[in-house]
Amino acid sequence: MNIIFVALILIAFATAAIRQILWSGEGKAPMEALAGGMISAAGDAVTLSIGLIGVMALFLGLMKVIEAGGALRLLSRLLRPLMVRLFPGVPADHPAMGAMILNLSANLLGLGNAATPFGIRAMQELDTLNPRKGTATDAQVLFLAINTSSITILPTTVIALRAAAGSADPAGIVATTIFATVCATIIAIAASILLARLFPVVPGAADANVTATVEKPAAASFDATLTDTRAAPIWASILTFGVLLALVPAMLVFGKAMTVWIVPVVAAAFVLFGLVRGVPVYEAFIEGAKDAFDVAVRIIPYLVAILVAIGMFRTSGAMDLFIQPLGRLTEAFGLPPEALSMAILRSLSGSGAYGYLASLLQDPAIGPDSYLGYLVSTIQGSSETTFYVLAVYFGAVGIRRMRHALAVGLIGDAAGAIMSVVACAVLFAL
Repeated sequence: MNIIFVALILIAFATAAIRQILWSGEGKAPMEALAGGMISAAGDAVTLSIGLIGVMALFLGLMKVIEAGGALRLLSRLLRPLMVRLFPGVPADHPAMGAMILNLSANLLGLGNAATPFGIRAMQELDTLNPRKGTATDAQVLFLAINTSSITILPTTVIALRAAAGSADPAGIVATTIFATVCATIIAIAASILLARLFPVVPGAADANVTATVEKPAAASFDATLTDTRAAPIWASILTFGVLLALVPAMLVFGKAMTVWIVPVVAAAFVLFGLVRGVPVYEAFIEGAKDAFDVAVRIIPYLVAILVAIGMFRTSGAMDLFIQPLGRLTEAFGLPPEALSMAILRSLSGSGAYGYLASLLQDPAIGPDSYLGYLVSTIQGSSETTFYVLAVYFGAVGIRRMRHALAVGLIGDAAGAIMSVVACAVLFAL
């Protein structure tokens, strides 16, 4: 992120400086516009962060209710029959299987903070089955592929950002996100399996002096489900995933009609789930909602940094020079230059993509409820920061030879962007 931040600022300054030297004196001076854009972006970052608190408190509170009710354990049992078939080389009772299931369950529920430690633990446990340390196994690459394109049912952060930007339909992207992320995950899994056959591991000795760069988390920080090998009946898993797959075409046919139901149904269902499971719903909600204030304060410096950098890059005219030529080609297929920038940035930097999304939604010329607003929101909600995930998860076990992992991750990202275009074009452009 350091390289991206510095590059954006220096390129923006150089572009504005050249334009200032060549300025004819008409309109606002390029350097004056650049300075004004910096100050405005910094103020917008703080305002945006404060505006996020209310909506984030709502969703974090609801998430805490179902988490306290054991939703993670229930979902992990539904996932287990599928996972043991996707990962035949991982014993069903191995801790790696439990950690992977917990990671994917947390991602499905939108519990991003919970997903990362489980993902690191899963990678470390998978490495105990690795005969050649330092080189990624097929199972590790497949796990990364599923993780970077992981199915997301409720993109809470993006919904909160859209609400803070004044959207009349903040949850309108749920339908498009489910469609895009389900398709991207299926394509990423297929690509991982295919490339594993095309590029098998070359036999040889293990890499020397390979050590993990992230310490193994304490066992106490993980749910007991890590070693729980109980699984739901196969018919229950098939039925669950059949319903999920059926949602893909349903999202395109009934997406607009369904969006108005999403937030009320989620609130009622989560509260009812907690009530049935014996959770003190009100207390659990308050406990989860408290985290919203910490999150909002914590992201202010990141938002200021990236919004100022991106604001400079756009105001200076540098973005037009880099993206517009290619964007003119992709725009014919429903991917405007701004959305192309979003798709590229999403793979590189989570905070950068988040800040760029915020700047687009706050732009009066775009707004959250335009086709472009829906599209960039869907791209953000249906993909992951591939380079970050690769660095953190592989860094945790000292993987130096990633084999086809990066290619698979980028294929998943591209699939997510393409399917986002398809879904938004059907629901919001046609």
